[in-house]
Amino acid sequence: MSTVADVVVERLTAWGVDRVFGYSGDGIDPVLGALRRAGKPAFVQARHEEAAAFMAVGHAKYTGGVGVCLSTQGPGAVHLLNGLYDARLDSQPVVAIVGQQVSSVLGSAYQQEIDLVRLFGDVCAQFVQAASTPEQVPMLLDRAFRAAVATRSPTCVILPHDVQAADAPDPHAQEHGVLVTTPGLRPARVLPRDEDLREAAALLTAGERVAIMVGQGAYGAAPEIRELAERLGAGVTASLLGKPVLDENLPYHTGVMGHLGTTASDRLLRDCDTLLLIGTNDPWTEFYPRPGQARAVQIDIDGRRLGGRYPVEVPLLGDAAETVRKLLDLVPSPVAEKPWAGRVREWTARWNAIAESRAQAAADPVNPQLVVRSLNPRLPADARVAVDVGSVVYWYARHLRLPAGVPAHLSSTLASMGCGLPYGLAAKLAAPDRPVVVLTGDGAMQMSGLAELVTVAARWRDWTDPRFVICVLDNRDLAEVTWEQRETEGEPRFADSQDLPDVPYAKYAELLGLRGIRVVSADRLGDAWDTALAADRPTVIQVAVDPSIPLLPPGRTYEQIKGMYEGLAAEGASRAETHLRRERADEGFDDPGLPPAHR
Repeated sequence: MSTVADVVVERLTAWGVDRVFGYSGDGIDPVLGALRRAGKPAFVQARHEEAAAFMAVGHAKYTGGVGVCLSTQGPGAVHLLNGLYDARLDSQPVVAIVGQQVSSVLGSAYQQEIDLVRLFGDVCAQFVQAASTPEQVPMLLDRAFRAAVATRSPTCVILPHDVQAADAPDPHAQEHGVLVTTPGLRPARVLPRDEDLREAAALLTAGERVAIMVGQGAYGAAPEIRELAERLGAGVTASLLGKPVLDENLPYHTGVMGHLGTTASDRLLRDCDTLLLIGTNDPWTEFYPRPGQARAVQIDIDGRRLGGRYPVEVPLLGDAAETVRKLLDLVPSPVAEKPWAGRVREWTARWNAIAESRAQAAADPVNPQLVVRSLNPRLPADARVAVDVGSVVYWYARHLRLPAGVPAHLSSTLASMGCGLPYGLAAKLAAPDRPVVVLTGDGAMQMSGLAELVTVAARWRDWTDPRFVICVLDNRDLAEVTWEQRETEGEPRFADSQDLPDVPYAKYAELLGLRGIRVVSADRLGDAWDTALAADRPTVIQVAVDPSIPLLPPGRTYEQIKGMYEGLAAEGASRAETHLRRERADEGFDDPGLPPAHR
């Protein structure tokens, strides 16, 4: 006789689930038993439920499917929350299946008893339900998957132990109070109204200085966006999540925008008179055009986002690729190139020169910008890239050029440290024949990366292509927050909160049977990348990098970044101040001296 847990596994298979990420516990044992009996979906054991949830998010991002994570009740459920919030804020479909104590003890303050519906009520706001009868379970799973796909958000089904272990319900029952549902959801074709498309096309065509900003919602629309940009003589910038959408080698692609973006993107948005937003919800609104400066059109599949970041004159609810294709039918090819297009090319070329100069600047011991930039000529065309959170995101955003078809993902809106290794594992498990590169800092590596390196060591022999490269920028500093303490607060670096222990990451990799490479001079970077990308097993590259390289936002006035100077002066950090002044000079700023109190 099959059980409800067997029905759960059958339903996961019916929804096309290939693998479930999680950690075991008594509250979910019946489902684990059903997974063992069925042999599929595969169960991927993480070292921590938070990492399992990150893996589910990574799976959704790299495959376009639904990520599934699983945990027991109590602490296991609590641990899922961070990864699920990552899914919510980056709009990814994830289904969490969570065990619970037996129904008869709920409400008694029993061991590991938590009100799970309330716990997940915010992060899984689109759907969270606890099953109370076996008959509910197929319907709840179907609703959870449909809601996750339809709203691109995490959902949760809570299964008390006794419900999991109960006999499976009759799938053909027809009686009052029992709903029989089926799995599956086919995406619809969503297009704006013709009159809205005509209005948008007229607005864009009338613009003299057009800027296009692409986000993750523009995936799959690159050919159409490129054609539209060339017809409009537009410059293109990308949100952090939109960086992989379009080839950044295009002469009118100014790179990533925002605090961690480029000088070219800053000029593009500061000087444009027309703005087209495609599939982006980027929160760095202080880097957008001034409200009223630019007439705006926005394309998004989610109507709740239209007009949510900038005053939009023509909102277009629709799929990015198809909507841009419709606009192309209405936007004529230009008779002559607009002067704006030449200015955009100049800004882009200037930024490329600045970026190269910054990466080549002398540092002690290694410039972190050069570490990432050195990967460009070596990144395999079939690679997948995962990026953790911290200062490494700045160097990824500004210096890594992704070959066409190479995806790169990170926890962007939640910006949670610890995502890099789980994301990389999800990418590798979904495509074990493709190499993976993980870019991370030492803070993220210490937070959870070392634990999930154990998972890498346990699984790599099953991969068709064993190449899995983890590059650790080791500066013994929580560098992003250090620079935030200076820039935002005007405070000196607080050593007690910012210093990190010295950890031999490369040697730790070797202890696990992996390869480890330690780099302490810039002239060894190329060899390190080459060796790691040709290795017969996963490799950790530990690079000793300089924490004094500033995380400098582009195009800011002296008043806007004066706090950096004040914090550095209070520290007596003359080397970091020298780097800061050099990079400000790259942008054409000649910053004045500090106020007398700080001289």
